Amino acid sequence: MVEDFEVAISQGQLADSMSHVLAKPLHFFNSTPLNIAVVGEPGSGKSSFINAMLGLRANDPRAAATGIQMTTVQVKDYPHPTLPQVILWDHPGRGMATFGEDKFEKKDDLTHFDFFVIVGSQRFRSTHSDLVREIQDMGKSFYFVRTKADLDLSAAKRQQPSDYSEKKVLLHIQEDCKECLVREGVRDPQVFIVSSWEADCFDFPLLQETLKNDLLRLKRQAFLLRFPNICLPILEKKKTTVKEKIWTRRLCLLVALGSPVPFLLPIFLFRKFRSWCFLDFGLDNPSLAALAQCVGKTSTALKAAMQSLGMFSAILWVLPDLVGLSVMAYEYHRWEHFPIFGCLLSLGISLPRTYFMLQKCISGAANDTQRVLSKALEAEGKKSI
Repeated sequence: MVEDFEVAISQGQLADSMSHVLAKPLHFFNSTPLNIAVVGEPGSGKSSFINAMLGLRANDPRAAATGIQMTTVQVKDYPHPTLPQVILWDHPGRGMATFGEDKFEKKDDLTHFDFFVIVGSQRFRSTHSDLVREIQDMGKSFYFVRTKADLDLSAAKRQQPSDYSEKKVLLHIQEDCKECLVREGVRDPQVFIVSSWEADCFDFPLLQETLKNDLLRLKRQAFLLRFPNICLPILEKKKTTVKEKIWTRRLCLLVALGSPVPFLLPIFLFRKFRSWCFLDFGLDNPSLAALAQCVGKTSTALKAAMQSLGMFSAILWVLPDLVGLSVMAYEYHRWEHFPIFGCLLSLGISLPRTYFMLQKCISGAANDTQRVLSKALEAEGKKSI
């Protein structure tokens, strides 16, 4: 089934496509996959946390490997048994590599994941700060999970047995984590204190309920951030359609641009061709203004995302024509007859250059459409949760 936003993209109506997507009810995103990356330091209990989320014991063959030493060396996926299209991804630990574990220090690419659970134990560290900044730079959301609450409580009880209060200890841990996250620029941080060995205690039930309640909003966020990539096949078809639609214009321009004409005429004709492309893809000024109004941004901000072939690049592309023109001028001046060799040389340089230049113009417009959509949805993803 072709969605209305796909039709709008194929017709170069970016504002309409955005309106259709933003107006979709939450249940529309139910089938959207949600990839949740579980990240943190080595030994913080990421794998045990995943097993607790999945309701699996450590000796279950489906469970994530756990142990005293680092056991997760590659990213591995674990589908959630009850939440549809939700996949938990266990990641190798970041930071604090021990002797012989430098190879695990290479940062894995987090851009492919939609949501994050930052797992930490004992205290908030610089590794957590780095992860928070990296996730926020991507415009994505996360939960912060402080694991091993049972060990924290045991330590607090041993240190101050006479003044021990479980409620006070847990509250202090939670407030400390929130303060650290606020310092990193996180608004209303969501912090959960858990023990992976006691999935029915502390904040574990609250965490599971929160994830269930947030699920559709998180899937919507994932869909919006993934939307430019979802549009990629549509834009590829659009490129073919545009090429077929304006082939006569391209043929005329190919002859004109490939001919030994005054230097500025190819620039003028290329500018005209680029305007045709922008109009077909919805990148002309009125279309960008409508899109900017739809998402609450400025046209200038959307235009700044465009990187396709500009006029300066076009000038550089036609500079080789000067070689042909120089040969024509020399031939005419030297032998005083029609510069046949110079014309042939000029055509030999100009025709292939012009063909690739026009192809690049169409591809650039398609790529710019994807970039403009990414820029337009930059803040929408953050509003979803």
